[in-house]
Amino acid sequence: MASLVARLKSFGKRVIGQPEDPVPVVTVKDWVRNLSKDPKRDVLGYVEALFPIVGWITRYNFGWLYGDVVAGLTVGIVVVPQSMSYAQIATLPTQYGLYSAFVGVLIYCLFATSKDVSIGPVAVMSLTVSRIIATVNEHHPDVWPAPQIATTVAFICGFIVLAIGILRLGWLVEFIPAPAVSGFMTGSAINIVAGQVPGLLGESGFDTRAATYKVIINCLKYLPVTKLDAAFGLTGLFCLYAIRITCDYLTKRFPRRQRFFFFISVFRNAFVIIVLTIASWLYCRHHKSKSGKYPIKILMNVPRGFQHVGPPVIDRELVAAIAGEIPVATIILLLEHIAISKSFGRLNGYKINPNQELIAIGVTNTIGTVFGAYPATGSFSRSALKSKSGVRTPAAGILTAIVVIVALYGLTPAFFWIPSAGLSAVVIHAVADLVASPRQVYSFWRVSPLEFVIWLAAVLVTVFSTIENGIYTSICASLALLLVRLAHPRGYFLGRVTLREERSSVIREVFVPLTQRPGILHPAVKVEPPPPGIVVYRFEESALYPNISLLNDALVDYVKANMRRGRDMSQIKMSDRPWNDPGPKPGQDENAENMAKPVLQAIVLDFSGVSHIDTTAVQALIDTRTEVERWADKPVDFHFATILSPWIRRALVAGGFGTGASSNAPTEIAPVVPYRGGRTLPEEHKVTDVEAIEEISEDSQAPIVPEDTPYFHFDLISAVRAAEAGLSSAQTSARSSMHKPPVPSVTSEASSSTPASAV
Repeated sequence: MASLVARLKSFGKRVIGQPEDPVPVVTVKDWVRNLSKDPKRDVLGYVEALFPIVGWITRYNFGWLYGDVVAGLTVGIVVVPQSMSYAQIATLPTQYGLYSAFVGVLIYCLFATSKDVSIGPVAVMSLTVSRIIATVNEHHPDVWPAPQIATTVAFICGFIVLAIGILRLGWLVEFIPAPAVSGFMTGSAINIVAGQVPGLLGESGFDTRAATYKVIINCLKYLPVTKLDAAFGLTGLFCLYAIRITCDYLTKRFPRRQRFFFFISVFRNAFVIIVLTIASWLYCRHHKSKSGKYPIKILMNVPRGFQHVGPPVIDRELVAAIAGEIPVATIILLLEHIAISKSFGRLNGYKINPNQELIAIGVTNTIGTVFGAYPATGSFSRSALKSKSGVRTPAAGILTAIVVIVALYGLTPAFFWIPSAGLSAVVIHAVADLVASPRQVYSFWRVSPLEFVIWLAAVLVTVFSTIENGIYTSICASLALLLVRLAHPRGYFLGRVTLREERSSVIREVFVPLTQRPGILHPAVKVEPPPPGIVVYRFEESALYPNISLLNDALVDYVKANMRRGRDMSQIKMSDRPWNDPGPKPGQDENAENMAKPVLQAIVLDFSGVSHIDTTAVQALIDTRTEVERWADKPVDFHFATILSPWIRRALVAGGFGTGASSNAPTEIAPVVPYRGGRTLPEEHKVTDVEAIEEISEDSQAPIVPEDTPYFHFDLISAVRAAEAGLSSAQTSARSSMHKPPVPSVTSEASSSTPASAV
């Protein structure tokens, strides 16, 4: 019975092509085992990570409390006028901005991993909500009220973002680079500022949500019909900038009073709104028309408290109507928040958890619908203010929520007289800071001109089309650039440079590209090519199916151009040549040119830049080996340096690399169409790479790489030395064979083999 099982196992191995004595490699069991060493602890850690507040609330102290109270109250004073202004952008009653601000700052502190980020209404999200409301009303007029549409968007987007965070898919956000985000934010800021100028000047009669360039043109056309609102709006905008510029100047002039001037600058929004509200009350209360209208546009009645608390009303038909707008709203929701939280994490020396931040945003927007809130995400201006105010923990959001509650229940009668032009001034003042500075734009150009083009495209498309198209343009262009870089990586043939330290006798060797690269090496440095017959090549990207053909083409073309052909083609008739080999030109001595080239002995591949390899790549390496051996008409050693991934080692071993046993090397590992009547390469005996086996560690006196894969090396220098050792041994055996009598073909395995090129 045991022998039958053994025979069945042996038959199964032959069927699938598994060697009888396989080289030990990493297995799927090893991968599964490394996924989790203690599953129970990992599950407990996952649950604890959902509530980061548990990790720091027990260590809360009065020192933290002081910083949180100051920061929370400061942000609260700013968020009240801003949230009402952003609600106007979203074409919602102003109280909905306060609802979103309250829920955002209160719920976020329970799930946050960033102490600086302030959640609430933001300009870009508000503009997106207004466009969604306009689109729904265009196709389904007067079916659903605007607040219901906004809360439905918040519920759906919040649920999607929450699912992304719970499933730990936050890494998807990393596919959108910083220039794309900056371009989209810059274009959106220009769009919002242009849309607020009519409200600032009291202009009306045209669509303020059209393409940005159209809005700018119409603003200029309607300047002659500017109303009295401009007196309030322009005055407010001037005062906002005057206070900020003055405080910045005085901060530099009197550094010791820096904190005092900082808080004066912080309160400028509230100060300007209060002054404009008093001026509006003094003027408008005596100038009410018979129809009940006032000479300027004011907020008028703002309901007191939470008027719409209850379960959200989710209509299936409404969900279907907004389905096409959900992707862009979700992208804005998570993209802006992750970018802001990462930015402040870098500035203040802590690390945020993107997945947990997405959970926080998802929970905030999902619960917010119970209070009637519309989508909220991280605000850059309020987060910067919170950071500069000395915030210590996310608990500062509780103080901000208290300020919003006070405004909702105690200040709504005063909101009646707030001029809309003043709120437009607040929006323009806050959003203008989102426009990228010339220094930042130039840095994009210095680092990567292609990414600067993406930034510019995002800005132009947003300005001349819509925010949605700007987002999709920046994302698609970024992904296209990523694919191009993946499909066209850099690769270099390397040479050697010997370095000697000035104050010591230490000498070391480094390998650099044979072709001079501008700015990399001093022009006086001469790069020594490898010994004749050895090729050293570095591939600077993962070896994957989109790019591996470049490696194959580079190596095969280089070998055919610089290495000797094994067969003397001058003795072959033109009729016997392959169809793709035209032969020499008239008067050309093909054999003399060929004999002047060195004999190919080894190819050394530097895999220090390769982190992954797939089946197509292994097949391409096999094809490369087949082609160069057919050209050389002899076996060629393939050495691999700096393979630090066990899965790359496993893949290369499966392709017949690393062991030096060419008799068992497959010719196809990923055939598109299996060729049943296949053929094998000639069996040649390869000399064991003794130099590689002698690479040992001083501590353990054991080989630094496994002995069963002597053609895999820990570094490039040892790989090249092993190739040189194989070259010298091959030359020695070639010289000794000249003095030996020929061996009969009956007993000689090598001489009975048919050259690969003749098969």
